[in-house]
Amino acid sequence: MEIFIIPIIVALALVIVVSCIKIVPQAQAVVVERLGGYLATWGVGIHFKAPFIDRVAKKVLLKEQVVDFPPQPVITKDNVTMQIDTVVYFQITDPKLFAYGVENPIMAIENLTATTLRNIIGDLELDETLTSRETINTKMRASLDVATDPWGIKVNRVELKNIIPPQAIQDAMEKQMKAERERREAILKAEGEKKSTILVAEGKKESVILDAEAEKQAAILRAEALKEATIREAEGKAEAILKIQQANADGLRFLKEASPDAAVLQLKSLEAFTKAADGKATKIIIPSEIQGIAGLAKSLVEVGTESGK
Repeated sequence: MEIFIIPIIVALALVIVVSCIKIVPQAQAVVVERLGGYLATWGVGIHFKAPFIDRVAKKVLLKEQVVDFPPQPVITKDNVTMQIDTVVYFQITDPKLFAYGVENPIMAIENLTATTLRNIIGDLELDETLTSRETINTKMRASLDVATDPWGIKVNRVELKNIIPPQAIQDAMEKQMKAERERREAILKAEGEKKSTILVAEGKKESVILDAEAEKQAAILRAEALKEATIREAEGKAEAILKIQQANADGLRFLKEASPDAAVLQLKSLEAFTKAADGKATKIIIPSEIQGIAGLAKSLVEVGTESGK
């Protein structure tokens, strides 16, 4: 009999020793009590407890946790009842307070979230509620963080997941959105037509300006061409006059070099008068000196004729 008792005792001792060894994994903590009172909080690693007098009171997860609460009925300032569900992100920072602070922490957070949400939404109207999600989230996080601090819980974020107004309000909002879209469409269409009209008018304006500029340039070119032709014509006439004067000057120079007598000069004067008449004058006034020369020339012609006979 004693042979069987000793192995049993040894086995029981081993079981007791093994049960007194506790390994705490990462991101967890263990609250230990001795004789019913708080003893310590064990972190990551291996720990030993006294048999029979120490016990693990609570295992605490230190990771950030997410709780999605069901929709809660809330009433806005303008007496519209809607359903809002929230999502709370929290993390346990003090395992001892979490173990002894509140009986059911998750239920406590849910109820606290519902009451805080009702208080905040009660000060807002429907339109403000639909457009102030970030403000509501910030206010709820601040309120919940302060309220849960004695429980060893830190609220990191609070998000409004869905805001569900009554069906009648949804229908009215859809009609309002449709009317707003139609209004924006009409405005965009009117602005497009306005811009199109402005562009057409500007195009016509630019066309008129370009036509006027083309006519102006054409007129300038015509004037410059006429001016150039006039200048060339005047230069041609001036050159012709210059050549005539040069020829006359050369004739006079040759005549001067020939040293003509008075009779030759008077004959040249007569030829000049003849050229001046050019067969078109009906009456020519000849100076008396030239008339005398003309008579002398006639007498010479007659003398020459009689001698020939």
